[in-house]
Amino acid sequence: MPRMDARQFDMLSSRARQLATPGQRRILGIAGAPGAGKSTLAEDLVAALGGSAVLVPMDGFHLAQTELRRLGRADRKGAPDTFDAVGYAALLARLRAPASGVVVYAPAFDRALEEAVAGSIPVGPDVPLVITEGNYLLHDGGGWAPVRTLVDEAWFLELDPVVRVRRLVDRHVRFGKERPRAERWVRDSDEANARLVAQGRHRADLVVPVTVGPGRPAP
Repeated sequence: MPRMDARQFDMLSSRARQLATPGQRRILGIAGAPGAGKSTLAEDLVAALGGSAVLVPMDGFHLAQTELRRLGRADRKGAPDTFDAVGYAALLARLRAPASGVVVYAPAFDRALEEAVAGSIPVGPDVPLVITEGNYLLHDGGGWAPVRTLVDEAWFLELDPVVRVRRLVDRHVRFGKERPRAERWVRDSDEANARLVAQGRHRADLVVPVTVGPGRPAP
């Protein structure tokens, strides 16, 4: 798998570190198309910042499979209306203004189960930076519109589409799909979502054309 150039990661981690001011709470949002590398970059930043940052992914707000089937949306899981966008925005609002001494618990997403798991991520009141990542942080439709106002800084990751699509297919295969089905899913679902995600690019504070190379983990 391609790795992010070390100098590019150092620049991003330095910028994130400036947001992690003790005594304050800020939220950094990382957006981009499916497979652009949002989650790995976010994980690497949290590791680089030590106890100054916590990762709260948007994917924890996937609707459950049973609800997607009830709504007739299971065959396009990952589209904007297959998430609880209002719930996600409500959590970000709560995270922006932590109550004294109160730990906020956020959901995670288990890719092996393909389900969100509630109460998985503790965010202590003294953590200065929350990093959140997901496809629709810059989307302005439906319940997603408030999200951009709730993050202090938003980045948009861009990765060569050939590399990104290959990663997506490989990821779907790794989590149980047969390769032909994975390729169809990427073509018919993920790439439709990628085109929608790209429409919010101009709302980012920083557009990051991901440079790959030796040095350290990349998105």
